Amino acid sequence: MTIPVISSFIKKYPDVHITMLSKPQFSGMFSGIANLDFVGIDTKNEYGGFFGLLRFFRHFRKKRKFDVVFDLHDVLRSKILRLLFRLYGAPVFAIRKGRKEKRELTRPDNKKQIQLKSSFERYRDVFEKGGFSFPLDFSGLFPKNMDLPQNIRALLGEKEGKWLAIAPFAQHAGKVYPVEKIKTVIDYFSQNGDVKILLFGGGENEKKILEEWEKTFPHVISLAGKFGLYDELQILNRADVLLSMDSANMHLASLVQTPVVSVWGATHPFAGFYGFGQSTGNVVQVDLPCRPCSIYGNKPCLRQDYACLNMITSHEIIEKIEKIFGE
Repeated sequence: MTIPVISSFIKKYPDVHITMLSKPQFSGMFSGIANLDFVGIDTKNEYGGFFGLLRFFRHFRKKRKFDVVFDLHDVLRSKILRLLFRLYGAPVFAIRKGRKEKRELTRPDNKKQIQLKSSFERYRDVFEKGGFSFPLDFSGLFPKNMDLPQNIRALLGEKEGKWLAIAPFAQHAGKVYPVEKIKTVIDYFSQNGDVKILLFGGGENEKKILEEWEKTFPHVISLAGKFGLYDELQILNRADVLLSMDSANMHLASLVQTPVVSVWGATHPFAGFYGFGQSTGNVVQVDLPCRPCSIYGNKPCLRQDYACLNMITSHEIIEKIEKIFGE
């Protein structure tokens, strides 16, 4: 979710050079952004713990001098790093995450069910604290007519008909639509010879499930474990629509301006984590007094039945996908 903001910043200030510090696996998403160097930091192994961060900072600071530092994360690790930058004289500005408003949105009783500021706006606010004002102006990482590389075409073939991408999983149970209902959606579209279904997922268990669906339904291809992040972005760029949970895949598709039909259970777009440029008309959710009960979907269901997900019908999802196909 930082990418549309950073891209908009660079568009307004093309003479400014950015060094982006994040987890190594995210480098592919930043490769097409001008005036940006990506530095991956392994905070679990090579630079784990306080002394690991201190060692990284000493090495990092020798190679680069910064005029200003923006902390877009505001967690313990980034707080340590921004303290170190301050000690060496760099001005530092940090995100305000709105934790109080988010607690009020998700508390069990007397919820304040209002639309909170989006994360994109919160990220932009950090830059504005540092004196950089700019509009959010992002048109996608790739052109829509960009050719797919040979390794992708070898598996998927040339783009013909409609491509329906489906990312059926999420990190937490409060964000995962029932498997049998997802299979109903896949079964419906797999009967249409003009639709190719591309399944996205990661991890051994997800990979096993998706490969089983590939064998069960026609015109279905599992992409689990077959491509890196940059290639997956290119595939999503050519897809006509993505069916996704409230997960990272929704944001990946948003980076290439592919419409997303997104399913929301324990979480809610009100929290400010909706995909950049996505239509709210493509959200699938049910109104319940207990929703949202969590910002990230990681809390146990108070009703113990995940009605927020089970009450959503496959027909609702199919209708929204077909509407996008028809546009």
